[in-house]
Amino acid sequence: QVQLVESGGGLVQAGGSLRLSCAASGGTFSNYDMGWFRQAPGKERELVSVIRWDGGTTLYADSVKGRFTISRDNAKNTVYLQMNSLKPEDMAVYYCAARFPTRVLPTTRDRYPYWGQGTQVTVSS
Repeated sequence: QVQLVESGGGLVQAGGSLRLSCAASGGTFSNYDMGWFRQAPGKERELVSVIRWDGGTTLYADSVKGRFTISRDNAKNTVYLQMNSLKPEDMAVYYCAARFPTRVLPTTRDRYPYWGQGTQVTVSS
């Protein structure tokens, strides 16, 4: 079973950038589709972005398109989320998630059985 550990969160001013990392262990990383989700206080956990096991397909929430970029390095067992032009509404706990691939790359959290502990992103206005 894969274990996931996120890092890279922190405090940033609006308009700034952060890069989140998620390191995987305990499984063959290239066997998993990966995703980033986020949860703000009082809100449900929502999709940020997902990436197919081979990096060939990426999907984004409309709210982050053009500002965030997901990528992965299968040699380093790591998935990244580059976040640019951050807004106060991006403030949340960001979670890394994994699943075994199927024909469709899903964007709902219930399709991802493996989760990290989360990393806090705080954006000051």
